Amino acid sequence: MLELGTAGFTWFAIFVALNTLLLLMLTLNISRLRIANKIANGDGENKTLRQAIRAHGNGIEHTPIYGLAILALSFLQLGTSWLAALVFAFTGARLVHAYGMLFKNFNARRVGSSLTFLLQGISVVALFLCL
Repeated sequence: MLELGTAGFTWFAIFVALNTLLLLMLTLNISRLRIANKIANGDGENKTLRQAIRAHGNGIEHTPIYGLAILALSFLQLGTSWLAALVFAFTGARLVHAYGMLFKNFNARRVGSSLTFLLQGISVVALFLCL
């Protein structure tokens, strides 16, 4: 039976907490915009709401699969320093990306996306190396 070490579980839990908080904030932003603009469904052709929906959707696209990679790396007992770096770097990348999408900053969006893709690639390599 596989046992998850305490340190690995801690970093996975931190990943879940931080990224759930980020996604919650993005969701609350959508609700705020819906209430302010009286838009119950869709985006109502409101560009700001459309951007908020896409910022949240993009986070939903990347966060769960990366979370599974962190969980797998935890089970495979990747070092805690590596887990911490991967968790904080990904969370930072997602924050930068969300900022770029919400505040129309293309450079921030590009940096956030690039770091997200890079970290996903690093996690794949780390998974193969840990097997």
